[in-house]
Amino acid sequence: MTGTPAQVPPRGPTRRRVLTTALAAGAAALGTGALSGCGSALAADDGSTVRLWDLFSGADGGLLNEMVAKARPDMPGTHIERTVLEWGTPYYTKLAMASAGGRGPDVAVSHMSRLAGYAPTGLLDPWDMDVLAEYGIARHDFADAVWSRTQFDGHTYAVPLDTHPFIVFYHQEPAKKAGLLTADGTLDADAFSSPAGFLAAGKELAKASGKQGIAFGYVTDTAQCWRLFYGLYRQTGGRFELPAGGPAEVDEDRMAEVIAFMAKVVDGKVNPKSLDYASAIASFVNNQTAMILSGEWELGTFRAGDKNVGAAPFPTVFGTPAVYADSHSFVLPHRDHPDEEHRRRTHRAVAALLKAGQIWATAGHIPAFQPVTRTAAYTALQPQAHYAQAAGHVVLDPSVWFAGAGSDFQNAMCQVLQQALLGDTSPDRAARAITRRLNTFLSKPSPA
Repeated sequence: MTGTPAQVPPRGPTRRRVLTTALAAGAAALGTGALSGCGSALAADDGSTVRLWDLFSGADGGLLNEMVAKARPDMPGTHIERTVLEWGTPYYTKLAMASAGGRGPDVAVSHMSRLAGYAPTGLLDPWDMDVLAEYGIARHDFADAVWSRTQFDGHTYAVPLDTHPFIVFYHQEPAKKAGLLTADGTLDADAFSSPAGFLAAGKELAKASGKQGIAFGYVTDTAQCWRLFYGLYRQTGGRFELPAGGPAEVDEDRMAEVIAFMAKVVDGKVNPKSLDYASAIASFVNNQTAMILSGEWELGTFRAGDKNVGAAPFPTVFGTPAVYADSHSFVLPHRDHPDEEHRRRTHRAVAALLKAGQIWATAGHIPAFQPVTRTAAYTALQPQAHYAQAAGHVVLDPSVWFAGAGSDFQNAMCQVLQQALLGDTSPDRAARAITRRLNTFLSKPSPA
């Protein structure tokens, strides 16, 4: 196999690789059952099977099966075998253990926000862009905002499947009655383009619905406060640099400004106060609120309650377009001596799945492979097509080893932010507390 992977020198042992290798060896010593839930990539076959680990159950799992079926003509002679694992820390722990021990699958799904904790440690191998190009996948097919995060040390370590942003959903009738829709029926972003405007729009939605305006579920949640805060903070243009060893380079005044705004959104006057994630969803589905701040992954839930539910990119409240998001991506678990032909087969399988992205889009996810989003079939998807442009302005978690989906970092940030939103601490104190926690994370040595 030619191209990028052949140019990457083998990495020496690192703290994380030594640790995860030891963990993998320990699990193996307990017997084959210790990692049986992970699916063994060493099981014998005729070479035609590409083993995929992913974290998609339920409806998303069904859609991925449909994508595999749709992709078959583009990967003749190849069979994709899926192993579905529990999302969160268990998934990433198993992926690290298996990769370090040479027992990983041929390809795995990972959140792009976790790449900084895996690529530098030697747990992943880079993709061969020349081979992907042979199968119709090129760098220019992806938005810069997402593709920029696939890189490490000059090589591509992730191929994005989607972008899943934090957006707004709304019921059409109260939004129209409140005068918040444009002539083509989409949300009037200008009405939400400042903190005062956003709050005023919430009041109008409450009046129009006769109930409450904007729901946001955050209490005891390990990610929601961070998603809203980080997207809004990046809209301010404030610095958020996290150099190794610290200290964090942030603008605490702008952080406090964002936190104060968030607290007003949930002050209980026209919008619900102190909702947890499930309660916020229920309030919107049951038409108790006219709008909800949520992830696009809840589209199926909301559409079940309102088949004409509207959606839009998160409004630019603080001047600079920025939408918090993450990206499911395909990664190659490390192999010391990968079989070149089988790696080529894996590249072809992933290329075929990307081309079947229209199926994935039905769940609400924005296909990262942009030729899909340029089709008439995608444009016909509503409300997905109304927020597709969010992919051009997404911001992922900071590119540091301790951040990312399902991380302790997100949870630590949410604990501070929740205190401010509940009124237990002031915005400026919360901003200082965030900085202190950032510095605590930065003081820990990177495993790389």
